[in-house]
Amino acid sequence: MRYSLEERACDLAVYIVENRATVRAAAKKFGISKSTVHKDLTERLPHVNPGLYRQVRALLDLNKAERHIRGGLATRRKYKGE
Repeated sequence: MRYSLEERACDLAVYIVENRATVRAAAKKFGISKSTVHKDLTERLPHVNPGLYRQVRALLDLNKAERHIRGGLATRRKYKGE
């Protein structure tokens, strides 16, 4: 089922806000690339729903600030065999 790009941008934003998800998790859930998710959220969403965009932007900034921690934890799990 195809739907508009604006609709997809809103659906992605709602998913990310409700689940506190990363761009990677949203891309996997919706079956699209990370680049597409990022483009939808940063370029299309502000024109469609500015309020929702502000919520998503705050969460994306938080995820960016924490990504080095998640990467370190993933490496730790890899080498400890967890």
